[in-house]
Amino acid sequence: MATVLGQAEDVLAGAVALAAAGDEVAFATIVRAHHDDMTRVAFLVCGDLDLADEAVQTAWTIAWRRLGSLRDRSRLRPWLVSVAANEARQVVRRRRRRSVVELAMPVPAAPGHDPAGRVTDIDLVNALARLEPDDRALLALRYVAGFDSTELARATGRSPSGTRARLARLLDRLRKELGDD
Repeated sequence: MATVLGQAEDVLAGAVALAAAGDEVAFATIVRAHHDDMTRVAFLVCGDLDLADEAVQTAWTIAWRRLGSLRDRSRLRPWLVSVAANEARQVVRRRRRRSVVELAMPVPAAPGHDPAGRVTDIDLVNALARLEPDDRALLALRYVAGFDSTELARATGRSPSGTRARLARLLDRLRKELGDD
């Protein structure tokens, strides 16, 4: 398993070098490897799939132009996800949207299914929607993309301890809003 992961990382490292030199096929390899992570983070920041797609498209354009400036090629994923989160924040700011978030609720699988069990999910989505885009981005980078405090600090321009403190305050706020004191 470790050998397969190592080979995948080697392929991506080679793809970064080729893509930075203008190889579109190599760039497509990078897109395939990271597009879903970028979309998940952008969606959490925007709260809207169309806006998230718009943000990720813009992020890929930026990545194509700036890939050659990436100093540490092993940091490709955190860099790409950070670009997507930043673009998602920009999209939200440009749109200045404060709207109700429509949730696509799946049809219950079993006839005896109680839809009231989904109330917690809806409450969480609504609580996240009330946060500022920067706060949603921080939560997305931590809990969706899996960034540690050092990676978060690089992505947000804060210190690791300041980032941990901000996360703790955000989680505290969400717990209080959701009644999980």
